[in-house]
Amino acid sequence: MTAPSAPPRRLGPIASVGIAAKTRSPNAAEVVRDAVAWLDRRGVAGILESGTARAAGLDRAGTCTAAELAAADLVLVIGGDGTLLGVAREVVRRAPATPILAVNCGSLGFLTEVTREELDAALDAAVSGRSGVDERQMLRARVLRGGSAAADRLVLNDVVIGRSARSSIIELSISLGGQLITRSRADGLIVATPTGSTAYNLAAGGPIVHPTVDALVLTPIAPHTLTNRPIVLANTAPVRITPDLTGAHVEAHASFDGQYNVELVAGDVVVVERAPHPLRVVRAESRNYFAVLREKLKWGER
Repeated sequence: MTAPSAPPRRLGPIASVGIAAKTRSPNAAEVVRDAVAWLDRRGVAGILESGTARAAGLDRAGTCTAAELAAADLVLVIGGDGTLLGVAREVVRRAPATPILAVNCGSLGFLTEVTREELDAALDAAVSGRSGVDERQMLRARVLRGGSAAADRLVLNDVVIGRSARSSIIELSISLGGQLITRSRADGLIVATPTGSTAYNLAAGGPIVHPTVDALVLTPIAPHTLTNRPIVLANTAPVRITPDLTGAHVEAHASFDGQYNVELVAGDVVVVERAPHPLRVVRAESRNYFAVLREKLKWGER
């Protein structure tokens, strides 16, 4: 599959902003109200996802479903990384050219790198067309079962094949574009994007990969042999993972961005490949990627 063509690196005119927030966060509700007030002052239409509007006490005309947010010129996500992951799938599926501006109201917030204090400045830069836009590679992941797809999902961070709590280690056959990479005996396998390299992949001992690198990271989880190490691959062909689930006490599941799980059965094949479109993310003007690494992960500190 060829790489998608690069969209413009700067935002175009912004006449409407769709807003989705973590509905259980009182901090996010307050930020939603601040954002709506700011947009009203600038004459920009604010379109709230219906659950977000209720949580912020702003039930009014102009609300929409989460799936309809992508119709706006810009989507503002207020919450943590989990909120962004959920919205990203809908935006890329329905309107891949629509950019997302993510504001952190959670704890770590590695993907939602704009802080609450930076909201007004970030909105001003976006609406004024000064903000840069980064592309974040996304993946299409399928569980093939008996000639059809038992699951077909878009992911931003990772696909994880893992054993159940009752299972012994699982054996996985892993190939790239028809070429066998390895057979792994482990607790599972992480297939991560560069964006997801700082998530579960990093905790499992995988490398940090800059988000502009066109690559995939395969990281075994607690491998049975010390020679089974993480590997970085060019994202040019589908990765196929076939778990051996023929044993009496071997159970496994596939997890997509940690938000959707599918129990695997004998004969299933998990196929991971480049999604047709990347996610477009508004770049934080106040810091670059390496500054985010240092700030969020304390990277390089002694």
